[in-house]
Formats: sequence, structure tokens, C-alpha cells
Amino acid sequence: MNPADEILDIVDEHDTVTGQARRADAYARNLRHRCVFILARDAAGRIFVHRRTPDKLVFPSLYDVFVGGVVGAGESYDDAALREAEEELGVRGLPRPVPLFKFLYENGEQSWWSSVYEVRCELPVYPQVAEVAWHDFLPLDEVERRMDVWEWVPDGLAAWRRLRSSGFALS
Repeated sequence: MNPADEILDIVDEHDTVTGQARRADAYARNLRHRCVFILARDAAGRIFVHRRTPDKLVFPSLYDVFVGGVVGAGESYDDAALREAEEELGVRGLPRPVPLFKFLYENGEQSWWSSVYEVRCELPVYPQVAEVAWHDFLPLDEVERRMDVWEWVPDGLAAWRRLRSSGFALS
């Protein structure tokens, strides 16, 4: 199925479902929906970082410190987090991602409820070539150094800043 045709739950400012729409329509009409962000770390604690492919619907060719995506209609945040992590990392058998926090991302043009998770991935990764143009597991200090150098997806950057200011231990 074309990702633009995926059906999403449309939600209000309290994250209550108010209807459904195709993903392309949700983006085009700025309809608030749900997304998941998963911080994936390897056995050494390094963080999975990637650059999105140039043909992505939203934020093409930008870097991201999270894997993730939209929550499908009727799907729970937890189920979407596991599905998205396994899809984007190209693995099966991950432990369930651990929920960290939820926030409303809004930038004037886009709006989605965002649930942030963490998962340990000790398996070899085979990221989706349709989603990921480049990837690596980087130590925290290298991720921090690149925050001011690379162009990051704005919603992922907002989630990262909230994570860092929350006192969550990344080391």
C-alpha cells in the first residue's frame, strides 16, 4: 500500500479520536494525528541515527535520532512503536519499546501527538532502504556534537530536547 493512503485516526488537543483520514489528507489539511518516536540503542548504549530518504512525505533528507512514524487508525501507541521500530531497523523480535513521555508537537503547519519510547536493539540492523538513506549507531557525545551541524527533523529535535531536559539518563 502507498503510505499516503494509510488511514490515520484524527485527534483533538486532548488526544481523543474525532475521525479518520488518509495520511496524505491529514498532512495536506494539517489534521492532528498520532506518531511514535523510538530511541534505539545498541548493546553498547550507542544511539541509532539516520538520514531520511529524499522521497519521504515529511522532512525528506533530514537526520533523525529516532525511528518511528504514524500510528494507524485503531492502533495503540505501544503497538505502533514496536511495529515502526522493527520496520525501520529491519529486525524482528525486539523487546517492547519502553514508553518515556508524550507531547503535542505543533509548528504552525503540522500537529501530532507524539509518544516517545526507548528500545534496546542488540540485533544486526537492516534499515528499510525506502526510509533510511544512511545510518549508524553513535555514542551520545557524538550525537550531541552533531546537533548543531546536521539538519535534523524538527519534530525529532523537539522530542530530543524534551528528553534531554527531562533528566532521562542517556549514558
